[in-house]
Amino acid sequence: MTDPGSVTLDDIRTAAGVLEGVAIRTPMEGARWLSALAGGPIRLKCENLQRTGSFKPRGAYLRLSRLTEEEKALGVVAASAGNHAQGVALSAQLLDIRSTVFMPEGAPIPKVNATRGYGAEVVFHGQYLDQAITRAKEYAAETGAVFISPFDHVDIVAGQGTCGLEILEQAPEAATVLVPTGGGGLLAGVAIAIKQQRPDVRVVGVQAAEAAAFPPSLAEGHPVQLETMRTMADGIAVGRPGDVTFAAVQQYVDQVVTVSEDSLARALVALMERAKQVVEPAGAAAVAALMDDPTAYATPAVAVLSGGNIDPLLLGKVIRHGMAAAGRYLYLAVVISDLPGGLAGLLAEVSSLGASVIDLTHERISPALGLHEVEVALQLETRGADHAELVVGRLRECGYRLTLGG
Repeated sequence: MTDPGSVTLDDIRTAAGVLEGVAIRTPMEGARWLSALAGGPIRLKCENLQRTGSFKPRGAYLRLSRLTEEEKALGVVAASAGNHAQGVALSAQLLDIRSTVFMPEGAPIPKVNATRGYGAEVVFHGQYLDQAITRAKEYAAETGAVFISPFDHVDIVAGQGTCGLEILEQAPEAATVLVPTGGGGLLAGVAIAIKQQRPDVRVVGVQAAEAAAFPPSLAEGHPVQLETMRTMADGIAVGRPGDVTFAAVQQYVDQVVTVSEDSLARALVALMERAKQVVEPAGAAAVAALMDDPTAYATPAVAVLSGGNIDPLLLGKVIRHGMAAAGRYLYLAVVISDLPGGLAGLLAEVSSLGASVIDLTHERISPALGLHEVEVALQLETRGADHAELVVGRLRECGYRLTLGG
């Protein structure tokens, strides 16, 4: 069964019954800082707090629960950058089914370890998720194991749609719902659940600009394969929409927008600082769209935080990138006197302006420097773009020759 038209509100409600006691009803949190930007209420649907750290068990469990006994005996195989892997592995464990998961090379270590922790066999293949999917399908043909698509099956769509049911129950006043989007399973399910109850609610999919297959696909009227992808948001790095999900998105979704890597990083940092929510880059996509253009979406609005599984090493890099993108890091090359007190004077001025020195290096040999001059490379932490501009302006007023770097 692959006709998206066969997924109805009743199917999603039936799925909710199957998932009772398996998937948790994730919280809906307020976001005053986003609301202030948007000029109206913004709420966060925290699927990062779902079992396994993402929305994926909703669809995976429903799909596996409907296999025949013969299919269950042959086991299941999936391909995933990590979140679907955990959803399938947990569901297989709960249903006593053998599972094998193909992951792209470089999949986040916590996702790999968690998938193995749920009892799945993990096999690495390819650089991108699409390559892992191809290999998983070959494995299914070779072994008889049932391939569990990350998004392109009506049971997956119906299971993910239970998130949409909860959104309208928790935020019945919602005018807009923004959903992070890769292959489209969550977006399709949420859109069907919402639009079949409230066609007036605007549903918006959000993709990483460097891995956005839906805009060209919608423009062409059929799924289009991207030639390349490069994004930190591995959870939504899918090069081609599914046939099932594309048809549903085409029918029910009002708009698909894209966000930059800088925007994803800024949103991730903001969610940590202001909402106290740890999310992965993909999980921050809806908030990134709101932060990019806060007044573009009718409020009250709901932003889905689709996942929170992030490698601590990547988290550190993204935090630094996000702070730099938000103007919180300032890189300066400043020419000062090499005589005693030159550096102390510069640092005293920086301190008086409320900036913190993160790193400092000297460069003494350069044809651009005088005999008694030295260039100091400073990395400063500031309170934001306005504060950084104040620091630069004040140092120039003090007579320092400086150039901006980064």
